[in-house]
Amino acid sequence: MSTVTEKDLMTAACHLGHPKSKWNPKMSKYIYCIRNNVHIFDLEQTKKKLDTVCDILSKMQKEGKTVLFVSTKQQSIVYVEMFKEALGQPIVTKKWIPGLLTNWGTIKKRIKYYLDLQNSFKTGEIEKYTKKEQTALRKDMMKLDTALGGVATMTGAPDAMFVIDAVRDHVAILEARKLKIPVYGICDTNADPDLFDACIPANDDAVKSIELIMNTVLEAMGGSAPAAKK
Repeated sequence: MSTVTEKDLMTAACHLGHPKSKWNPKMSKYIYCIRNNVHIFDLEQTKKKLDTVCDILSKMQKEGKTVLFVSTKQQSIVYVEMFKEALGQPIVTKKWIPGLLTNWGTIKKRIKYYLDLQNSFKTGEIEKYTKKEQTALRKDMMKLDTALGGVATMTGAPDAMFVIDAVRDHVAILEARKLKIPVYGICDTNADPDLFDACIPANDDAVKSIELIMNTVLEAMGGSAPAAKK
């Protein structure tokens, strides 16, 4: 169980949903009230759900399972990258590649090509090519690094997926569900909670909300959040 309190969640603006005109009715059970035309989350439920997801992912981490963390939302990228740096878990922070999970056979070949190319630069093997060819290969590697760098350690489908914005990264969730991969993450008032095996009903836009939730999940999985910059 996390040490995060409902007061902490309130301070981080986790309670603020979207305007009531942009809500998903399925989220009604997680909404406490409406203030200034904005849905307000029931933070007692947010706290319970956060603890539940933390317990699940903590167990998976201890068992050596792979959890793919996904968010292409700019303000959340740094908080997703923590899971790769601290725990070695795969991440997607750029554009989701269609078929990343459902067309794994093809993606796996591209990852192998990317890693082989990367190794050729490290070992100096690249020198056997002409300067023009080296330039072309370097550009190719840079593109692959952007597309596949975060998932290069994956050897197969992940055991679970964690998504910060279920609306923005809807395609990623659909691929996971098609393969029956458990999905966890943050679910704002405009998203569908049925897409998750377990969700954290909270604000997925505010940086403070994302930071608090992701740091809490990271620590539950055995990682350490970086010290705040002064």
